[in-house]
Amino acid sequence: MPLTMSDVDRFEASIPRLQAIAYRLLGSSSEAEDAVQDTFLRWQAADVDRIEVPEAWLTKVLTNLCLNQLTSARARRETYVGQWLPEPLLAGDPMLGPADTAEQRESVSYAVLTLMERLSPNERAVYVLREAFGYPHGEIAEILDITEAASQQIFHRAKKHIADGKARTEIDDAAARRIVEEFLAAATTGRTEPLVRLLTADAFSIGDGGGKVPARATAFEGALAVAKFMRGLFKPSEAKRAIVGGSPDIYATTANGEPAIVAVVDGRVIGILCLEITADGIAAFRNQVNPDKLDRATQRWAAADHGEPLIRAF
Repeated sequence: MPLTMSDVDRFEASIPRLQAIAYRLLGSSSEAEDAVQDTFLRWQAADVDRIEVPEAWLTKVLTNLCLNQLTSARARRETYVGQWLPEPLLAGDPMLGPADTAEQRESVSYAVLTLMERLSPNERAVYVLREAFGYPHGEIAEILDITEAASQQIFHRAKKHIADGKARTEIDDAAARRIVEEFLAAATTGRTEPLVRLLTADAFSIGDGGGKVPARATAFEGALAVAKFMRGLFKPSEAKRAIVGGSPDIYATTANGEPAIVAVVDGRVIGILCLEITADGIAAFRNQVNPDKLDRATQRWAAADHGEPLIRAF
């Protein structure tokens, strides 16, 4: 039976929630959009008049599509060139989803999205549905075809894995900007010592170039090694300008709720450097420079009022 306009409207009203779930599960906006489109195709083929709770039905279909995607993604990432990082989303992107509670904000932070790569697909699904969207374990059990007790056990196990890997400090936009400005001031002095003072002793830096932009395959570890790398990263050179197509303008913003530096050349976002902040200093830098993972950020950037750049690099 063809969908009525009411059926289409019902699905479209669910799109923001479905996209936000899919993004948290997959770490990619394009894959999230594809998963939601596939969910619509199944909605279109279903006898919707017999679906008692459309929201639950759509969530179940979407989640299982994402689980299948996660299983195949693990195999693809074994052949990925260099370090794989999620796609960062800039402040205000609706795909970031609900941000009313600390748990919701944390669940979509860049640090936690990266940590979720350690979870099994089922652990990731239970964690996202429970922590970010508040689904009761009984509903999660129905979505994943497991028992309620199993859902509770999986959730506690996933939370422990996430908690063991992080010590994040939640800060507001103004504080985030101050941290970025302080970091940039230190990084552009050409000296290592001011940077070391901003970092935790065990700080690390990783980057994702996807084989398309130079990015070291292994992490820089320790405050001194990271400081030397950052000093070199912001040192002007013709070679860098040739790679990125000009001198990038550098802005302070937030991505996935964390302080971030955005590098822009001719309106195109060429890199997003996310800073993980703890009470002891900057603990991690995660640098996304794979152009395939920056298209949405470029679109959002073009539509936003971002003010003047802090510096022009390279």
